[in-house]
Amino acid sequence: MLFALKAWARRLKRDVLALWIAARSADTPWLARGIAPLVAAYALSPIDLIPDFIPVLGLLDDLLIVPLGIMVAIACIPPALMARYRAQAERIARRPVSRAGAIFMLLLWAAALTLLLAWGLREWGER
Repeated sequence: MLFALKAWARRLKRDVLALWIAARSADTPWLARGIAPLVAAYALSPIDLIPDFIPVLGLLDDLLIVPLGIMVAIACIPPALMARYRAQAERIARRPVSRAGAIFMLLLWAAALTLLLAWGLREWGER
């Protein structure tokens, strides 16, 4: 059962990426181009309609709203076109991860946080 759940999660992740690709493609029907970015943005967003800290209800958007939104968006895209977007999503997902890029971004965030803290301490110290 755990294997099936992991496979479902991988397919869901692939489909969200495929919808993001579909939203930017001129070949995608206009209705799907309207729905796909909303679904992909909501699925990838850290902000939920129902906060996760609310017992049971907090997980409903992750378990129901996102998959239903993905199904609706996919239903608006012709199957051959969706297969092409899924193949593109698979290729993108298999790309190697840039450790240097990740380190650079972490250093950039650390520098920004350090500057923000220094500014905040200086502002509070003047009061």
